[in-house]
Amino acid sequence: MKIRIAHSPDSDDAFMFYGLASGKVPSNGFELEHVLSDIESLNRAAFEGRYEITAVSFHAYAHLTDRYILLPHGASMGDRYGPVVVAKNGGPTSLKGIRVAIPGELTTAFLALKLLQPAARHVVVPFDQIEDYVAAGRADAGLLIHEGQLTYADRGLHLWVDLGEWWRAETGLPLPLGGNVVRRDLGPALMGAIARDLKASIQYGLAHRAEALAHAQAYSRGLDAARTDRFVGMYVNHYTVDYGETGRQAVVELLARAHRAGLLPRPVEVSFVQG
Repeated sequence: MKIRIAHSPDSDDAFMFYGLASGKVPSNGFELEHVLSDIESLNRAAFEGRYEITAVSFHAYAHLTDRYILLPHGASMGDRYGPVVVAKNGGPTSLKGIRVAIPGELTTAFLALKLLQPAARHVVVPFDQIEDYVAAGRADAGLLIHEGQLTYADRGLHLWVDLGEWWRAETGLPLPLGGNVVRRDLGPALMGAIARDLKASIQYGLAHRAEALAHAQAYSRGLDAARTDRFVGMYVNHYTVDYGETGRQAVVELLARAHRAGLLPRPVEVSFVQG
């Protein structure tokens, strides 16, 4: 049986899935086809149920619970760090009413931005073009995800707010950004096997860090080895191996606050595959 597993072409995802992609961690009775796409495209595809397993933003997951269920492994969480809002020197002193370049309306980064400042206006720009977009003065500020969180200063931009730090100060919790989900129609037995394989892949990467980092470097979009190591360390950690009670609480809190703020149409029942 062939199962498609879709995720971003980023160094942290490459590190996470290295065990499975390399065959060092065998899958249990099924063949995996890896599909690489940016997170906003994956979010949109999930609304069609296109892939059996896919990475999604938690913002998108809030609309997908009838079709997908969260795997208990593979989360990207920012613990006192996360997506950043940046601007040129001499830029805005407030986000209220200003135009922010964002990587997608279904990203959790955008959801967190709207929780911080509901009056911020936005324009959607491909995530890897936002720094240039802001530097050129086409937006007042930019919302950066992925490697842009480490490279914005190279473009002469400065930090306006780190949403992970803001969220921690607000809630005492890490900021849940994205997770891996599996289509419910695969059934409990297969979903459980997939969950175990994903956990084993993450654990393999962490146990063979140099090997997995060498693989991830090819997906680092210009980061040097030291920055790739730092970025992977930010988003492949103990929450990635397993959400744990704190990680699960963080997801529930984020989506509950978003619903109370009118950013989600209904309450979200967060559910995970049973291991």
